[in-house]
Amino acid sequence: MGLLRMATRTAVVAGTATAVSGRVARRQNQKYAAQDQQAYDQQQQQYAPPPPPAAPAVDDTTAELQNLAQLNKQGVLTDEEFAAAKAKILGI
Repeated sequence: MGLLRMATRTAVVAGTATAVSGRVARRQNQKYAAQDQQAYDQQQQQYAPPPPPAAPAVDDTTAELQNLAQLNKQGVLTDEEFAAAKAKILGI
């Protein structure tokens, strides 16, 4: 009986050690995978092409002001209406 008991105990200890070792290995793999993913994301951001520059809003503002000035010259807008619309466009 002593030999059987010792073999059973050894099997239980070995099984427990294997289970604990497997759990530790899974945790380490998850940790390293998260670190690798974070490093990959940072590298992708570093090498990603910069976004194209935004079109300058000055062109739109200038075009609108020119249109308002032309309407003012034609008499469609009064001087007060022109001044109010110009202030609105310029954000004054």
